Amino acid sequence: MGDRLAHLRAARAALQRYEIDVLRASSVYETAPQGDALVQGDYLNACVEVETEFDPEALLDVCKAIESAEGRDPDAAHHAPRTLDIDLLLLDGRELDSERLRLPHPDILERRFVLEPLLELDPQLRLPDGTVLAQALARVRDQRVERFGEL
Repeated sequence: MGDRLAHLRAARAALQRYEIDVLRASSVYETAPQGDALVQGDYLNACVEVETEFDPEALLDVCKAIESAEGRDPDAAHHAPRTLDIDLLLLDGRELDSERLRLPHPDILERRFVLEPLLELDPQLRLPDGTVLAQALARVRDQRVERFGEL
C-alpha cells in the first residue's frame, strides 16, 4: 500500500540505523500477488544481503519493528494489504524451525519473486541441503516478475 518503492527504500535505510550492514541489494521487481492475496494490486520485491551480529530471532524482531514503523498493522490478516513485509530467507547456511521463524524460508522454492532477486545477488546460491536455487527458478518461470527499478 502507498508508495511501494519508498517503503522498500525506507526499510533498507532502517536496517542501517539498527547497525545492520547492507552489503548488496538486488533490483526491485514488480510481481503479481500470490495465494490468498490475489485480489490485491501488484507488489514490489527486492532482496538484500546483510551482515549482522543479531541472532535470528532478534533480527526478526528488528524486521517487525521496521514494518511497524512503515505503517504495517501487526494485527491484520496474514495476506491483508500492507505497506511492507520483510522476510528472513536465508542466514549463513543455518536451519532453524521455531514457533516464530523457519530458516530457510519455507516458500523460497515456489516463488519466483523471491528467487529472481536472490539469484541476482548470487547466481550460485544453494539452500543448506544443497538445493540449487537456479534450478528451482526454471520451475516457476510462469509467475509474472518484471524488473521495476533500483533499491
